[in-house]
Amino acid sequence: MGYEWLAIAMFVGFFVILITGYPVAFSFAGTALIFGGIGLAVGAFDLNRLLLLPNIWFGTMSNFTLLAIPFFVFLGAVLEKSGIAEELLETIGILMGRLRGGLALAVIVVGTLLAATTGVVAATVIVMGLLSLPVMLRYGYDKQLAAGIIIASGTLAQLIPPSLVLVVLSDQIGVSVGDLFLGALIPGLMLSGSYALYVLILALIKPQIAPALPLEVRDIGGAALFKKVLKAVLPPIILIFAVLGSIFFGFATPTEAGAVGAVGACLLAVMNRRWNQKLIHDAAHSTAVITALVLMILFCSSLFSLVFDDLGGKRLITELLVNLPGGYLSFLIVSNLVIFALGVFLEFIEICFIAMPLLVPAAEALGIDMVWFGVIMAINLQTAFISPPVGFSLFYLQSVAPKEVSTVDIHRSALPFMALQFLVLMIVIIFPQTVRWLVDLSFQ
Repeated sequence: MGYEWLAIAMFVGFFVILITGYPVAFSFAGTALIFGGIGLAVGAFDLNRLLLLPNIWFGTMSNFTLLAIPFFVFLGAVLEKSGIAEELLETIGILMGRLRGGLALAVIVVGTLLAATTGVVAATVIVMGLLSLPVMLRYGYDKQLAAGIIIASGTLAQLIPPSLVLVVLSDQIGVSVGDLFLGALIPGLMLSGSYALYVLILALIKPQIAPALPLEVRDIGGAALFKKVLKAVLPPIILIFAVLGSIFFGFATPTEAGAVGAVGACLLAVMNRRWNQKLIHDAAHSTAVITALVLMILFCSSLFSLVFDDLGGKRLITELLVNLPGGYLSFLIVSNLVIFALGVFLEFIEICFIAMPLLVPAAEALGIDMVWFGVIMAINLQTAFISPPVGFSLFYLQSVAPKEVSTVDIHRSALPFMALQFLVLMIVIIFPQTVRWLVDLSFQ
């Protein structure tokens, strides 16, 4: 086998360090330094390979695609911290309140809209948990249904453009982020639609668990409601269409659209008289933290990847995956299981940098369409994000849930929505046109 055993030991060692709770970036760098030293001692690692690192790192810093990350994070942070997202949820809740399950439908609609503006799961789940969970409980909603709706719809930010998952994935799998945005749009709307259909059916079968809002709550008068819609709903929707439309119709790159979206969010905050020094500070701080995290992991993972590759690890993994019994189908099953398993324990950024460099060469060797593969991985990551017992969205909601909603309630609430997401994942795997249709249309 040569020195491939050293690469295997390196990967195992990385996970052992990771399980101890050590930061992911430093786990990457520490493992690379330890096993690079061992490889150097036994003649399996060429020290000159480290000379490639400056080119890799400078290439990362000049990557125009990754520049979209701070723009989209800042856009979402401004909408969240200015209270615009709160008003959006309240207004759509009143519009749909007359329906059984209408408040839950409002949460799904707002979750979809916030996913298309923030791209950050934690912000969306926490905002909707703070705003809508107490309201749904107050008006007689079942605890598990209310919690499940917030978890599932908040996690749509993993998939619906301009998802940060897709931005990072595009860099890792080597495809245009615009193509990934186009490819993920229909599957993302399929997920949102499946949640809405589930709520409507459940409200029809068991009306007591998802009642309509009382008349006195939703009856604020036609003129007042119209004014509220113009102020709270229309501007964010225009912003979403301006950002995503400019990408989909080829007027702007995702990075350029993100910059315009960030400016647009600031203008909305000014129009609503919410623009102040604290808002700027908080939004900028959130953006700096998330962006720095991505770049730190990217730098350290590139060192890990360089050492792992020189020890023969990538070649070994690619050969194993390509030569699996069953070929193409077996690879899809294994890669989905790996991503799901990692997604239960790790953040999406970490998974992209750990798993995708190992899966992409095999996928390319098998002739798999990389846009379709990237969207499948994103759906899988979204499912893992709400999976008990350690899905991140569960903990985000738990951190802001009222005392009457227990941890058990939150974890059980995710199960039916996991089933819906697995169903959509299977549809996307069986019918690649759900991903390719918009992408192919954009080239015509």
